[in-house]
Amino acid sequence: MILNVYDAVNLPSSKINLDIVNFLFKHLDQYGDDKESIEKAMDYALKKQPSFGGYIITIVDEQEIVGATVVNKTGMDGYIPENILVYIAIHKDFRGKGIGKKLMSKAIEMSNGDIALHVEPDNPAKILYEKLGFKNKYLEMRLIN
Repeated sequence: MILNVYDAVNLPSSKINLDIVNFLFKHLDQYGDDKESIEKAMDYALKKQPSFGGYIITIVDEQEIVGATVVNKTGMDGYIPENILVYIAIHKDFRGKGIGKKLMSKAIEMSNGDIALHVEPDNPAKILYEKLGFKNKYLEMRLIN
């Protein structure tokens, strides 16, 4: 398995970019967003639009993406974490094999600061996040206009 890191300096090819979007769209299951939202988060990470940047990490097995994560930098620190893990997904056939832990460990290593993430209470990945030291600090509330 090969771990790849993409950012504003090391951009993915157009094909790989599309492959990552499609992978996340398919494997985020009920916790996912539409492709446009995924593309926006990736564009932010890759600084294809004005942003603080971030990074995308993939794990590839036999030329197929089996895991991917997108982390955006917030430009904040202290009261708001410096990073937000926007997406992480593992191919259903590769879950429970340490790929999520490998992606999260690399994301943490690269973060240079705190990381926030949103997770549904029933998401099985919540257990991994807790094992890695993530704490439930706040209950998030949103006003959707």
